Order: sequence, then C-alpha cells, then structure tokens
Amino acid sequence: MTDTAPRPTLEAVAARAGVSRATVSRVVNGGDGVREPLVERVRRAVEELGYVPNQAARSLVTRRHDAIAVVVAEPETRVFADPFFALQLRGISKELTAHDNQLVLLLTEGRDDHARVGRYLAGGHVDGALVFSLHLEDPLPGLIQRAGIPTVFGGRPGWSDGSQDVVYVDSDNRGGAREAVRHLVGLGRTRVAHITGALDQTSAVDRLDGFRDVMGDADPKLVVQGDFTPAGGERAMREILDHCPDVDAVFAANDLTASGALRVLREHGRRVPEDVAVIGFDDMLPVAEQTDPPLTTVRQDIEEMGRLMARLLLRGLDRSSSSGGGDAGAAPAGVVLPTTLVRRASA
Repeated sequence: MTDTAPRPTLEAVAARAGVSRATVSRVVNGGDGVREPLVERVRRAVEELGYVPNQAARSLVTRRHDAIAVVVAEPETRVFADPFFALQLRGISKELTAHDNQLVLLLTEGRDDHARVGRYLAGGHVDGALVFSLHLEDPLPGLIQRAGIPTVFGGRPGWSDGSQDVVYVDSDNRGGAREAVRHLVGLGRTRVAHITGALDQTSAVDRLDGFRDVMGDADPKLVVQGDFTPAGGERAMREILDHCPDVDAVFAANDLTASGALRVLREHGRRVPEDVAVIGFDDMLPVAEQTDPPLTTVRQDIEEMGRLMARLLLRGLDRSSSSGGGDAGAAPAGVVLPTTLVRRASA
C-alpha cells in the first residue's frame, strides 16, 4: 500500500499565487474581471501544483458540463462499418477536444433507444447535442425539443414544423448531383440510371432531385432505390441490368452504393467506363480510391461538416453563457457547404 498525496485545493493555489480564493475561482472557471498579471500567476500556480478543478463544483459556477452529446440515428453495426460516420465523428471530436469538451456518443436502433436518448438529454448531463443521419419519421427532433437543449443537426431537416428555429449543416446535395449527371451526359451517355439512397433521408431526396433536374424525362425503370450500402448498390444494379440492359451510365447516391454497383457490373462483364460510366457521392478516400477502377465522385467535406456542427453549437453555448442564459443571439439557420466533382477513372 502506498499513501496517495492529497489533491491540491483551490486554497492551496490561492496561497501559491498570492491571491484570493475568489480570484482563483474566476480564473479557473473562465470568468472575467481579473487582470492579466494575476491570471498568469494563477495559471503558473495551477501548473506547479497540478491542480485539477472539481467538475461538479465548476458546473455550479459556470452552469456548463463541458460535455456534448453526439446522437447518430443509426444502429452501431451501421455506424462502425460506414467510413462516412468515422469522418464526421473525427471532425466533431477534433473541434470539441480543441475546446476542452467531452464527446458523449449515443446511437439509436429502435424505439427503446429513442426513449433512452430522450431521457438522457433531458437529464441535464450535457450542454447540447449534435444530431445526424436522421430519418423522416424519426421521433428524435421532438424528444430533443422537449429536452430543451441547444442542438445542431447534420443534414437538412425533413420534418414539416416550420416554426422551429433549426440550426443545421449540410452539403449541396442537389447541386452536386446535378454536376455529376451533367458530366455523364457530357460524355455522351444517354441511358443514365440513378441508384438512390434511403429516401426517408433528405440527402437522398436532394440527390434524386438533382438527378431529375438533368434527366427529367428518364425512364422510371432507370431509378432504383438503394439504402447507402454496398449491398443496396448490388441489388439495385442487378435490377437495372434486368430491366434496362442498355444502361450506359450510373449515378450512385454514395460511394458505398457505387462500390456495390461496380462489383455487379464486373460480374456481368460490363467494362467501366467503356460500357457503363459510374459516379458516386462523398469522395470517401478509403472507398473511392480503392474501387476498380478508382471512382469518379462528388466530394463533400465530411470532416469539415462535423467540425462546423460542433463549432456552431459551442459558439451558441458561449453566447448563451455571456448573456446570462437568455437568448443566444443570432445563429445561422442553415449552412450548406459546396461540393466538387472529383474525376477518376470510372467516368
């Protein structure tokens, strides 16, 4: 057995710095009104003594937990298999870490999970929430509204209640889809198919709308629903080849879908891009650069989307704190990031 040294106290820091306990408390908790020389003395004393603030006591002063819930409306099997979520979580984590906030990951797979997440968010454990991959009938927006915590959504909201002031970050899904399909048409392709994403998500709907903006008179059999997974891409590609064997181009709703479509085209002896040109969406490098052939795709900055979601939430929390918990001030209702077409060998 070894004796554990007592933790340094606020009083010990005050004595080392030669200031009052109240001054140390203001510096440690990020308060204003302390002259810079005193701030430096307190910081040196904190470092020398190895003082670690008591989070519970600090929360009483700041009314902040320095913890943010990240709610992904997908089961864990999907989240940990899809690199999209890893990229977005990495962006969120980097921004939260830079501001000394903890990330609390919450996943949902069914109604019981929704209720659990709703209870947790309403329980005062976190300062706010970042929510993405919502589906149109998802009860999470209502649960979050009842919890009354600041929230930023990833993706354009799909619910119909226009009275809510919703802050969200999205990519130009419709514009990116238009650019992809125009590129295929510019290659001389006339039988352009689209494998959609899950159409209960706004990103998939927007990409389908972008396809239709260019190919409004397309054969309905050339549009087949997928689900943003490789298996969904395989199934949809087989259906397209069965009904429209003369297809000469495919715009897939994401890179994973495109990877599944490429496998089926290869199985059927179709050369890419000579016989069928293929374009995806996302530009997830672990996928797009490793397909055969490497995938032409629409790039959205997934990691930056995560960073920006976290940044908007933290700024809103800071505004709320500085105004005494009242109106957090004006925040952008929606931020839409641009997309670009990245040309590789598949189209």
